[in-house]
Amino acid sequence: MIRLCTAEDRQDIYEIINDAAVAYKGIIPSDRFHEPYMSMEHLNDEIHAGVVFWGYEDNGVLGGIMGIQDKGDVVLIRHAYVRTNQRGSGIGTKLLAHLTELSTKPFLIGTWEDASWAIQFYIKNGFKLTSSEEKVALLQKYWNIPARQVETSVVLCDSRWKE
Repeated sequence: MIRLCTAEDRQDIYEIINDAAVAYKGIIPSDRFHEPYMSMEHLNDEIHAGVVFWGYEDNGVLGGIMGIQDKGDVVLIRHAYVRTNQRGSGIGTKLLAHLTELSTKPFLIGTWEDASWAIQFYIKNGFKLTSSEEKVALLQKYWNIPARQVETSVVLCDSRWKE
């Protein structure tokens, strides 16, 4: 079942993100990977900045989470993670489909350019890569990330996005 996460889920969200983000170790630039990948303070900051988390729950256990952040004219998919032991089970696809039905606005997703599995997942689910020039403009406009992360990321858009 897909449901809106609550404050009581914060520890589970933290654990899912940090469990799943181990896949980035040795893939993304070493200066961008740290353990934990996302601190509880950073998670709290993201929630206070408007990221709303949804989770996929089965038998009372969250197996995956995905956040959305309304930025006015677009909605961002933020922090999409599935527990390592549940990858490949369709949780990410179900969450993405649910979240993209919550708004008629265009959806954008930022991820690491070397996370080929993530990029392929989004492409398989109807998203397309933006150009390098557009990527930079979008990351600078809608995300609050360091320049180094802008350099090493990509942005994907859904069919509602007009270049």
